Amino acid sequence: MPDPSADDLAAAEPVVVVGIGPDGWDGLNPAARAALTGAELVLGSERQLALLPAGLAAERTAWPSPMLSALPDLLAERQRRRLVVLASGDPMFYGIGGTLVRLLGAGSVRVIGQPSSLSLAAARLGWPVEQIEVLSVLGRPVAALHPLLQPGRRLLVLLGSAADAGEVAALLCRRGMGPSELTLLCQLGGPAERLVRGRAEDWPAGLDEALAVLAVEVRPAPGTVPLPASPGLPDAAFDTDGQLTKAEVRAVTLAALAPVPGQLLWDVGAGSGSIGIEWMRSHPSCRAVAIEARADRRDRIAANAQALGVPGLRLVAGQAPRALAGLPTPEAVFVGGGVSTPGVLAACESALAPGGRLVANGVTLESETVLADWHRRLGGRLVRIAVQRAEPVGGFTGWRPAMPVTQWSYTKPEAERS
Repeated sequence: MPDPSADDLAAAEPVVVVGIGPDGWDGLNPAARAALTGAELVLGSERQLALLPAGLAAERTAWPSPMLSALPDLLAERQRRRLVVLASGDPMFYGIGGTLVRLLGAGSVRVIGQPSSLSLAAARLGWPVEQIEVLSVLGRPVAALHPLLQPGRRLLVLLGSAADAGEVAALLCRRGMGPSELTLLCQLGGPAERLVRGRAEDWPAGLDEALAVLAVEVRPAPGTVPLPASPGLPDAAFDTDGQLTKAEVRAVTLAALAPVPGQLLWDVGAGSGSIGIEWMRSHPSCRAVAIEARADRRDRIAANAQALGVPGLRLVAGQAPRALAGLPTPEAVFVGGGVSTPGVLAACESALAPGGRLVANGVTLESETVLADWHRRLGGRLVRIAVQRAEPVGGFTGWRPAMPVTQWSYTKPEAERS
């Protein structure tokens, strides 16, 4: 049979997505039961399929691995048979429902949901949902938790299994948050539901159970200084060989770059990676590419990104402008190294999306001359940033000036959009 066209798929019956909990058939509402009773083919995990009663007439097919590559062929079955897809709890909460809507469009998917693990956990703990930060580590690095570790915050971490809770506990301890209170909620909503409570520093090993959620009440140990959520992290937060945009200048630079959720930054001549890292810490959906020629600095950037909670920072080896070829279009570009290298600023300005921001810092006379020339030709904003820090002078205290930084910031006109 020939492959179905996009028009064929759009005209087919909607895929029905049914959320099912550990309580199985007994927990389903009448609409969900009717959809499953009328189905000819049911797709789901082996665990989900086992929750259905034996009397259902539909053929049951377990998801293959990898699932995403097999989805188009499986979904083509809805041309021939009434198709129901099983999901855990709320299919639109980190679930298959969102994937199907992205593939088929909202009009081709009908979702019959159950309470999400977030709602069930909040109910068990007595936590208002709007006061909870949520992060999934299913197939994602636990390091993404770092930006959320603020004293007094309540976090809900969606785990692949209960064993992942040990990784979260270890991360908390490394950050000086060992006294944090943890509650592991297993098999929520089912007959085998149970809760395990403890502190991160005393967390038991050997827990291994599917369908687990970890609740965290973040509590620092005495003397722990939390990392702020605002731009301008302390310089000591970064491992560096000295190639670092210092905290005060970094805060001003991030303000000029103006991070917007979902947008992409190029950090050109990334050094220790501080600008790209802080850009990504501003919102979980912010993305960044760090371009750095030296291998030792790329290793350092990767370690800093992991330690500061943005393991998704992309590293590109090479020197601009050649290393910029083929990179996705950025909404913002920072040039911290190589301002005076021929072609760098021209390549960055050319690649920038209309309405995007270009910010370049220079500390030498040569780079300052280049920035002044670009300012003369394109406009924008040219400022000089001078910082002095109080330091000991013998038995007294005096001001120690840092090298002044000349900063050019420019917004590409929207009129250039083709």
